Amino acid sequence: MSQNKRPQSTGCLEHLSSGELEVLGRMPYSSNATFLVKVTKDSAECQGIYKPYRGERSLWDFKGGLFMREVAAYKLSEALEWELIPTTILRADGPLGEGSLQLFIEADFQEHYFSLYERSDLHPQFEKFALFDIIANNADRKSGHLLIDGNDHIWGIDQGLCFHYEPKLRTVIWEFAGEPIPENLLEALAAKQNDCINAIGEFISQRELQAFKNRVASVLKNKKFPVPEPDARCYPWPLI
Repeated sequence: MSQNKRPQSTGCLEHLSSGELEVLGRMPYSSNATFLVKVTKDSAECQGIYKPYRGERSLWDFKGGLFMREVAAYKLSEALEWELIPTTILRADGPLGEGSLQLFIEADFQEHYFSLYERSDLHPQFEKFALFDIIANNADRKSGHLLIDGNDHIWGIDQGLCFHYEPKLRTVIWEFAGEPIPENLLEALAAKQNDCINAIGEFISQRELQAFKNRVASVLKNKKFPVPEPDARCYPWPLI
């Protein structure tokens, strides 16, 4: 299985869902236990990122179950047909128990949002991510959480701190603040909002789901990217 060729497919989903998992090592710089795994099925192999529930560190505002939010973010991207998040599933039978499993993206890991933003041809993808993070209420969109693959496709990783019911948007993508949201993105969101609600509902609380609905309604009404509040914590730390 090629790891660079737009890896969103039914075959990929089946591979991740039922393939045998072998831990290759722990990912560095992760606050929670995060593992690179080999996924083998019918002699075919791919690599994935496994985040077990047992390895999570609870936060005061985000309790346990961050792996569920990883899956919810993927489901949201798929419902919108935006292909922003690598295929991500729940695996109850992981080496350390239940957790999320995400297809590993081969990328140029020297690149990140701050360096990639210099390329104007990538701005439409970044606008899409900016809107995605607004409606997902992403509290941790670091520069290094945006990867570019060999096809110049941008992928978002580490969406575990999303979907809180309180406003918590913390992101490095503020270059579009105050600008109109592209009409094609608004049209897609309006057309797919019920699909989005159905896609993420089983992974977050009812209170969080209602907050998601409110954010979508606000975006469709205001039609502009928000401006960071002067006294709010609007950037993640560290930035990269």
